[in-house]
Amino acid sequence: MLTVAVYLVHGWEAKMATKKAHDKPIAHTTKGKDANYKPTDKGAGMTAKGRAEYNAKNGSHLKAPAPSPKTKADEGRKASFCARMGGVVKNAKGDAPRAKAALKKWKC
Repeated sequence: MLTVAVYLVHGWEAKMATKKAHDKPIAHTTKGKDANYKPTDKGAGMTAKGRAEYNAKNGSHLKAPAPSPKTKADEGRKASFCARMGGVVKNAKGDAPRAKAALKKWKC
């Protein structure tokens, strides 16, 4: 759940978004049958099991990657993901290998 507070500052509206404590992380494992994330050399995203576990813990609706979108909604998801992750790679202090692997997996 996201709460938004609106403030009036010098005649301008400034919004301050705050996250509620709903993000319950899952184990970041990339090896073995209980892996929740794929290794970097295999695309670096969450596995289906990892998405299911995260969704169950947080009441979320994470979806699988859409490298070849079939609907307009998936086309939008892909464009949004590619833009966000491209910014991560661009602004990273290091090499950002997981972000680059995800971009490759999504065919960005």
